[in-house]
Amino acid sequence: MGAMVSALASIAYIALYVFFIAMWVRFIFDWVRVLSRNFRPKGVVLMAAEVAYTVTDKPLAAVRRVIPTLRFGGAGIDLGWSALMIGTLIMMSVVGALR
Repeated sequence: MGAMVSALASIAYIALYVFFIAMWVRFIFDWVRVLSRNFRPKGVVLMAAEVAYTVTDKPLAAVRRVIPTLRFGGAGIDLGWSALMIGTLIMMSVVGALR
């Protein structure tokens, strides 16, 4: 029984780690788009962006429905990404303890 829990926890940890990496890739692409409006990824970079956005879109949209963007005049701070990243790190810690 313990080996089964450990194996499942290891699989869950790997999945969470892949999601964690996808969140950082998305973060980088979002900032590149902000700083360089005419940036258009091609080839492997386009594939990495597509995978990162596909994996993170639905969870991020769900969090953003619960935690709205803070507005300061014309600027806004998206707390959804930060909340999802913190939640991912907490889940990684819990699952990592079960491995």
